[in-house]
Amino acid sequence: MASSLLAKLKRCVSPPSLRSYFAEFISTFLFVFAAVGSAISARMVTALDGGTASDAASLVATAVAQAFGLFAAVLIAADVSGGHANPAVTFAFAIGGHIGVPSAIFYWASQMLGSTFACLAVPTTRIAVAMTGFGAAIIEGVLTFMLVYTVHVAGDLRAAAGGKRGFADTALGALAVGLVAGALVLSAGPLTGASMNPARSFGPAVVSGNYKNQAVYWAGPMIGAAVAALAHQILAGAPDAAAAGSSSSCHGNVETVVV
Repeated sequence: MASSLLAKLKRCVSPPSLRSYFAEFISTFLFVFAAVGSAISARMVTALDGGTASDAASLVATAVAQAFGLFAAVLIAADVSGGHANPAVTFAFAIGGHIGVPSAIFYWASQMLGSTFACLAVPTTRIAVAMTGFGAAIIEGVLTFMLVYTVHVAGDLRAAAGGKRGFADTALGALAVGLVAGALVLSAGPLTGASMNPARSFGPAVVSGNYKNQAVYWAGPMIGAAVAALAHQILAGAPDAAAAGSSSSCHGNVETVVV
């Protein structure tokens, strides 16, 4: 028992695993910088023109920025760590048995650090005044379910020839995830901020010192991600042997996945 635990811990700190954690840090930093920075930029533009800028136009700009930011974040880390850039996605893969719990914890730490470093001068995500905490958590859960289910479908190796996914397939999957995220921001941005990502809300909260409604941005996405993982397993069926043997291509380095 002790030797098995020690072996797992050694895998968690092996050079390939450390590269995966660093890739998650970079990809989360990129996405959160684009997401939160675009929101600040939209507010600044509105303030500069005396508040005449359209709120809808600002929301579209923020959604587009998040879509392209997530596309880039997933693309640059897909072959190293799986390009999660989101604790909810990591949690869903842990629920499905695609990544070990020790590795998932290190993934979360890397994502939290990436978000915090990206938000040194950016305010927190806030809930619209008309929304209750419970209602906002439900919305965040639904949004995250759609996003994480898209991640599962886009990364399913059974859809790739020979159980291997080339660069074009990876790019197309990342683009699909990013565009879904942008669409969800357009749908629910004014209600909850459409975070769908605990790291996206955690970094600004740390820097601003305002942790109000943080539970909304953790409970909703985590529950939605877990439901998405279970739904994909039920609808897609158990992975076959070829896909299972190639799981490292979808979720980064094999040493990270099997822990």
